Amino acid sequence: MNTFEIIMLVLIIISLILNIILLLKNKKPSNANLDFLERLGRFEVNITKEFGNFKNDLEKEMSNNFLKVNDKLETKLNEINNKVNSRIDENFEKTNKTFINVLERLSKIDEAQKKIENLSIDIVSLENILTDKKTRGIFGEVNLYNILKNVFGEKNDLIYKTQYKLSNGYIADSVVFAPNPLGTIAIDSKFPLEAYRVMVDKKKSDIERNLAFKQFKLDVKKHIDDINYKYIIDGETSNQAMMFIPAEAIFAEINAYHSDLVEYAYKKRVWLTSPTTLISTLSMIMMIIQNIERDKYTNIIHEELNKLGIEFTRFKERFDKLSKSILTVNKDVEAFTITTDKIKKKFDNISSVKVEDNNLIQLDEDNN
Repeated sequence: MNTFEIIMLVLIIISLILNIILLLKNKKPSNANLDFLERLGRFEVNITKEFGNFKNDLEKEMSNNFLKVNDKLETKLNEINNKVNSRIDENFEKTNKTFINVLERLSKIDEAQKKIENLSIDIVSLENILTDKKTRGIFGEVNLYNILKNVFGEKNDLIYKTQYKLSNGYIADSVVFAPNPLGTIAIDSKFPLEAYRVMVDKKKSDIERNLAFKQFKLDVKKHIDDINYKYIIDGETSNQAMMFIPAEAIFAEINAYHSDLVEYAYKKRVWLTSPTTLISTLSMIMMIIQNIERDKYTNIIHEELNKLGIEFTRFKERFDKLSKSILTVNKDVEAFTITTDKIKKKFDNISSVKVEDNNLIQLDEDNN
């Protein structure tokens, strides 16, 4: 029986006793009743005592159970508290790292923002510079010279020259002395920017953009005609020349949307180049020049090897003669050695002579 069932049983017994007592009180007392009442009183006292003991035991058990439950709860709460503190510390550490990363990125963003501001200032300055035709020409020439220097090296007059004057009096921005059949290739920088800027500006009206579109074509054709007329000379230069456009965007615009200009340049024997394509073209020319030089030195090496082969044949013949002479000398040396040995033996025999009775000469060994 569990504790609850015991308590209920005790309550039922007490209730029965009380009912019996009430019944007896309502009747007249007799000897039997008195005896019963006495026994009932003793029973009540015992029951009360047992109930008190049970109550005390129950209180002790409940107190012990409460203490055990309290200890378990305290242990669990401590574990939960430790876990919560650990999680809080971990989250705080992660949050702190995240915060530091955010601060670092914000600082980088600030630096990038400053660079962008400086770049925007530089772009505005560059835009102001490029509005002037003369300045644009200088800008294109500087880019061209830097490309030539990076591909061929600085001041390599055997391969290229800048500001080269032709026999017709015109001065090309640069020429490249390519191997035959290409020959001397003139390169001139052209920067058709004004009409292009209006043409691609979506803020402009359609009429303005169409007019700029037509003007752009006229400008490019004029540059092609000028290069064809000034820098292609029979017997002096190559039958082709290069037009260097220092802006990749303009070069891409011509190739993407103005195929007629590309065909026109092809007919006029003018190569349209941008910084990227010019580097590729000049690198190919440089490779051809290096291969020609390598082949030239290969022929020289081949000739020298043939000469060396002839000299080695002579050396072999002379060495054979010397070897024969050495063999002859070696035989003479051997004969000379034999004679020397014989003479030495004679001297040895003479040195070992014994004199007896002042008349007898005895040799230890026979003379040879």
